[in-house]
Amino acid sequence: MRWQKPLAAAVVLTALTTTLTASATPVQGGGACSSNATLLGFSDALDKTTYDGQPVAGLSALNVTGPHSAVALVDNVGTTPARVFGLKVNSKPTSVQVDAMTILRRPDGTPYNGGDFDGEGLVVERGDRTILATSEREPSIRRFRLSDGQQIGQLPVPARFQVAPAGEATSNATFESLAVSRDGLSLYAGMEGPLASDGTDVDNRTRNRIIRYFGLPGHEYRPVAQYAYKPDPGLALVELASASPTELVSMERTFTPGVGNTIRVFTVSLRRATDVTAQASLADAPSSVFLQKKLLFDLVDCPPSGAVAKQPQPNPLLDNVEALALGEYLPGGRRQLYLMSDDNNGATQITRFYSLAVDLH
Repeated sequence: MRWQKPLAAAVVLTALTTTLTASATPVQGGGACSSNATLLGFSDALDKTTYDGQPVAGLSALNVTGPHSAVALVDNVGTTPARVFGLKVNSKPTSVQVDAMTILRRPDGTPYNGGDFDGEGLVVERGDRTILATSEREPSIRRFRLSDGQQIGQLPVPARFQVAPAGEATSNATFESLAVSRDGLSLYAGMEGPLASDGTDVDNRTRNRIIRYFGLPGHEYRPVAQYAYKPDPGLALVELASASPTELVSMERTFTPGVGNTIRVFTVSLRRATDVTAQASLADAPSSVFLQKKLLFDLVDCPPSGAVAKQPQPNPLLDNVEALALGEYLPGGRRQLYLMSDDNNGATQITRFYSLAVDLH
């Protein structure tokens, strides 16, 4: 994928000739993380770098757009503009670099910033002309043109998913993930935490909801179902990807000061999934209504592969991983899986890019 730079001076898409300031070189590693997942390598090449004057930091969502291309969404903070970066990626040897940037703008043309857009979930729509990006503030799902970053639409969000007091959601625990089916007809917006009426069970597992939307890429989508999902105790749902019409891939995360991160990736079955839209509360729902999941791998079990952590971690390979994206099939039938960590623009966290091969069968 390559984006064309418009001639108008006011357009903010960065020229591909802009230099990326690199402060690290790719580090190669590899080895089994589980019987169904292999780490191919990782790279810290983007950590604490800039592109056309903007920090390459706070990367919270990733979408693969081709064999060697992807788009990453920034979880922007403060007055920095909301933006997406175009990436060149490679699986083995593992490498990543920025080759484009788009500032995301309101319908009136003014840029969004950290005060009004908290980017968390990302889908690049068919044709690579538009993206859908979630903000967990309200929450919202907005459509933007990639050519100039202009907002051109917004998807409806059920009223109860709005942050209280407007709805039942908790601030900073709404639409953390967004996934699209291969045919583009179904979107899955995952809540990081539960609605107030759904709550947490006695084992400290939240009762989350995933909204399924149906529609056409670049056109209208509408909510058609809600699915119930339980993260592991103490963990939060932070990412989703669509593996097939009957299977999602999910990622769960937590952070414990002085200990470090927990990052787990699961396969999630949609077979016989129960629509819980009409259920006022999941607190008394039977276990059968929750989506069935199976651990694909725990990142702590991957070989450290020469990684260095900037704060205590149970495995130096770990960091605040927030982005996950599935790529194409690899030789032998495994799928390419990429992860990306969000450094929160902080000195003790790393922007790290991971490449894995996973067996989803």
